[in-house]
Amino acid sequence: MHIKKKDKVRVISGNHKGMEGEVLKVFPDNGRVIVEKVNLIKRHTRQSKQAPQGGIIEKEASVEASNVMLICPKCNKAARTGIEVLSDGSRVRTCKQCGEMLAN
Repeated sequence: MHIKKKDKVRVISGNHKGMEGEVLKVFPDNGRVIVEKVNLIKRHTRQSKQAPQGGIIEKEASVEASNVMLICPKCNKAARTGIEVLSDGSRVRTCKQCGEMLAN
């Protein structure tokens, strides 16, 4: 999966096209991610210890991982990522546009 938790991403297709946010959770088995403040749904919740108020709660639903692109911190654009192997054998993600190494 090319997207990891705490990455800053931009939605490139669908109803929320153009929105940006941080990845909160990744589901590699399903190929989906949860991005903050993107794809908000209303959930009717019963009163409990986690939600003492209960009622209608707005929360994020998952988005297909192929519909989001990583934002490069250097060029500040949504860019494709590549994997580069360093001399010590470690693998890092790189921006295909500017060649900058992205934080893992």
